[in-house]
Amino acid sequence: MPGQHDADEAAIRQQINKIIEGLRDKDLDSLRQRYTTNMVSFDVEPPLQHVGVDAKLRNWANVFAVFETVDYDVRDLTLSVGDDVAFGHAFGRLSGTMKDGTATTGMWVRVTYGFEKTGDTWLIAHDQVSVPLDIRSGKGMTDLQPFS
Repeated sequence: MPGQHDADEAAIRQQINKIIEGLRDKDLDSLRQRYTTNMVSFDVEPPLQHVGVDAKLRNWANVFAVFETVDYDVRDLTLSVGDDVAFGHAFGRLSGTMKDGTATTGMWVRVTYGFEKTGDTWLIAHDQVSVPLDIRSGKGMTDLQPFS
């Protein structure tokens, strides 16, 4: 018999799916509904942190300004769910066609999510997006692929 944590995990996975849909539709209003108001994002774009949902949405708006069509893939999402907080990690890849017509397959990044349950709704309170660093060159390694 499935327990509450199974139902919560399904609800979190649905929120991630809605983020993917919101990105593909370039729908900032839909994306806003997936984050807490005071969320903190450690995204790949400067600065080191983006505080608040408006700052996070500015990152997505920047993506939409560059891309004509957007696709987003999430792979190997793993979740650990408590009563009112959860965390997860996955690989994510943004791809699509840029406004100049250039198609890109994008790059895989590592994503860590922190969720809070508000009422019956799971929202992202924190995310961290990164690529491995080649220490010798000081450059991010953007050509790596998930193994599984």
